[in-house]
Amino acid sequence: MAQDLADDREAVRAFFGERAAHWDARFPVDGPAYAAAVAEIGLRPGDAVLDAGCGTGRALPALRDAVGPRGTVLGADLTPEMLAEVVRAGRGNTALLFLTDVARLPLRRACLDAVFGAGLISHLPGPQSGLRELARVVRPRGRLALFHPVGRAALAARRGRRLTPDDVRAEPRLRTLLDATGWRLVSFADEDDGYLALAERLPR
Repeated sequence: MAQDLADDREAVRAFFGERAAHWDARFPVDGPAYAAAVAEIGLRPGDAVLDAGCGTGRALPALRDAVGPRGTVLGADLTPEMLAEVVRAGRGNTALLFLTDVARLPLRRACLDAVFGAGLISHLPGPQSGLRELARVVRPRGRLALFHPVGRAALAARRGRRLTPDDVRAEPRLRTLLDATGWRLVSFADEDDGYLALAERLPR
């Protein structure tokens, strides 16, 4: 099992590493969708928030705006090429960046008010362990936002695939995963123009 997860992590790193330099050019109009999703989290000035699997950092400016200059914004990604693109795109000054696996964060327990994850859940090797680790670093009643700028049906159609009940982003399966890892799903939206699931960290 441990070797399988390590292999999965290497596959994710290789996939995104090959695409990092052209990632933003492939999705040039997603910025407003990221900003709108961040607004739904309910962040306040001074909050501490993590962009888990931050990629090229498209959410980082909106997260910084939400928490203000006194807040803390962290960006974590498994792929060094993606973090290099954060800096190249001029977003590196909005957050403290970590090259790390979000299932093994170098953060203390309950130090964050919220976590934002764009496209994250589908790429977590062993989603339960990843969600459990995110719960570890978020305070009780803190928030988790799982976002994608395209809804499940539209994304499946774009890729020539069919939706299946075992999709980790499907509401019943996601709710079960969240319940098992310290979260409670509080809202779920899956439309063609975006996907956003918001969860609350349960009291310990």
